[in-house]
Amino acid sequence: MGTFWIVPVLSREEFDAIEFSAAFSGEHEAAAQRMSRLAVTGTQSASMPRAEAFLRAGEQWLLADDPAAAASGFRLALADGGPVFVDPRVPLSRALFQLGKSAEAHALISKLKAEGRRDPRVCDLVAEVLVDRSDLPGALDWATAGVELCLQREAERGAQGGPAEPEPAEAGDDRSEFRLLLSLRYRIRNDLGLPEDDYDKLLDEEPSGGAGPAEAGTVAGQRVARTASESDAASRSTRTTSPSAMSPDSKPRAS
Repeated sequence: MGTFWIVPVLSREEFDAIEFSAAFSGEHEAAAQRMSRLAVTGTQSASMPRAEAFLRAGEQWLLADDPAAAASGFRLALADGGPVFVDPRVPLSRALFQLGKSAEAHALISKLKAEGRRDPRVCDLVAEVLVDRSDLPGALDWATAGVELCLQREAERGAQGGPAEPEPAEAGDDRSEFRLLLSLRYRIRNDLGLPEDDYDKLLDEEPSGGAGPAEAGTVAGQRVARTASESDAASRSTRTTSPSAMSPDSKPRAS
């Protein structure tokens, strides 16, 4: 008789469970090892493409303070080329900075900018990476680009949809990301000693569409990663815990 091998099927639910367990126990290295094994040996599915499996494993390696292993995971995600919740070059740049490969990291970020900034979430994540590197002018540029993208998308939806038109699901995601970007941008400008501008004043407005307001004092190193079980795959981000480069004197915006 032949030998039968049971090949696991990559499952979003399983990866979510691993991620939540690691967040509770702090065992990120074990989670990263398990995710990496699954990414290599498992059969990808519609809910969990192999590229995303490598990407999520890389996130756990970053949280386990192993940027070399994280970079390997992100490169595998890039090489696979499958669908992912965020461009792997963004977390790869973070890992490269931690490895002391600043030139390569900056080259990735420059390439992302040259290709055109089309995703507010990518703008947010790159801004956070640059905040951690104390590059506040660069972070402000990316955060502002993200805010403008959100405003552009909202204007386009307003021009296309009528009052009876059902609102697309991504509209709520964009509004949540918009509040996060406004908050991060305000904190960056505050640390740069810049005066309040029209975008900062948008933080005083009540969010529309049911999206909850983001705290203006939130910075990159204090955000908790949003997981697929909290929303769908498109709402996930690679926000990893790292000390913020913002000064401790940064003042939250008065409401």
